[in-house]
Amino acid sequence: MASIPLKKTKPAAKALRPASFLGQWGMFFRQFVKHPGMIGSIIPSSSALVDAVLDGVDWQRTRLFVEYGPGVGTFTRPILERMHPDATLLAIDLNLDFVAWLEAQIDDPRLRIAHGSAADVRRFVKEAGYRQADYILSGIPFSTLPSGVGETICAETCSVLKPGGSFLVYQYSAYVRQLLTPYFGEISERVEWRNIPPCRTFNAMREEALAQAA
Repeated sequence: MASIPLKKTKPAAKALRPASFLGQWGMFFRQFVKHPGMIGSIIPSSSALVDAVLDGVDWQRTRLFVEYGPGVGTFTRPILERMHPDATLLAIDLNLDFVAWLEAQIDDPRLRIAHGSAADVRRFVKEAGYRQADYILSGIPFSTLPSGVGETICAETCSVLKPGGSFLVYQYSAYVRQLLTPYFGEISERVEWRNIPPCRTFNAMREEALAQAA
């Protein structure tokens, strides 16, 4: 999938334009109707889920955070609020409508948006001026992906993470664990019951030994 140019760094100060709940929900719902297999739930993630997924991130040392499938920015905005001033958030989405939405709604020089597949993460990271990422986040519904795509995304994700870096995944089924296991030696799993519906969260860490063998 061809990519659009990454959003250029601007000298302007950070600015997150406020987005109304109805505006975000309406956009999310329209895209769910058009592409139900690409979106895991008809309802955007709750603030409780966002906090549960992001609370373990070491924001002081993070310089590149990658997000797969940012959608309407449910996680994107909280990530930017937590991120170091010198860090970069690379958001990759296959849906051009979501890409356009994010570019219209969020004006932050730390945010770079790319249109394409998460399977091409290494190329996007290189285009953003980095070699590896500290954290990669994904809410892509792995259980609905075409055969082989989920495995490719997990393999490419592992290869581009720094040693000790984490792949943070939130899903509505446990299917993704079997895709993570061949690439990540340490995987923790929790259920966030305060989300509707309850959501599983996974923290898959790239180990030092695995990084040397790759």
